[in-house]
Amino acid sequence: MPVVTSADGTEIVYERAGEGPALVLVDGAMCHRAAGPMRPLAALLRDRFTVHAYDRRGRGESSDTPPYAVAREVEDLQAVIARAGGRAFVYGISSGAALALAAAAAGSGIARLALYEPPFMAEVETGPHSKEYTERLRELLDAGRRGDAVALFMTRVGVPAAVVAGMREQSSWAAFEAIAPTLAYDDAVLTGGVVPRDLARAIAVPSLVLAGDAGPAPLRQAARATAEALPNAEYRTLPGQTHDVAPEALTPVLTAFFGG
Repeated sequence: MPVVTSADGTEIVYERAGEGPALVLVDGAMCHRAAGPMRPLAALLRDRFTVHAYDRRGRGESSDTPPYAVAREVEDLQAVIARAGGRAFVYGISSGAALALAAAAAGSGIARLALYEPPFMAEVETGPHSKEYTERLRELLDAGRRGDAVALFMTRVGVPAAVVAGMREQSSWAAFEAIAPTLAYDDAVLTGGVVPRDLARAIAVPSLVLAGDAGPAPLRQAARATAEALPNAEYRTLPGQTHDVAPEALTPVLTAFFGG
């Protein structure tokens, strides 16, 4: 796979497919090129775009360089965009949407920005849930309890405890534990679960914020709050979709927005 070197020396592995304007895809938590939604999506977009999917630092085949900072992940995305020609459309999902937003605010050569369900849940939650999650996650990771950190994340996003317990018995659980430290990265990118309005105000490029109408209402509310914070954004819902959005439902919407 091709590799691009980020500003701090981290090697970011990516894959490129298709012909047309450059489009970079940004994964959410616990996902990378070989495990997540981006390869199926890229396969549908490659007829109209040159699609770049990459492993965020600490995942898949990319390396990592501590200490972590959101600015370093922004530099990773900037490096991929630079390799793509210096200007690209960007689509991010979940915490990857929050990272794409931060990169757009940093002036990263993003021509148009599409975000799917950025989970800024403190916009709609009551109580100190986000803070408690952050503190517990870091305690578990500092103690080397990677499996428990993954379980904490999964239960937070709604996976039933019994299902998580069953997953822990499967051989595939080791792959989750391998990238468990990146859960802290996603948590940092989400800025305490609050839409970073100071960053959003700096984003002038056309933006599209999407949510599924079949998932939890708080995710739609968080997506709408994100769209309202952006100066040049449209908010739309996708019929029948949840946070696990189907590539077939997403592709025509992205194609129309990016002008492919």
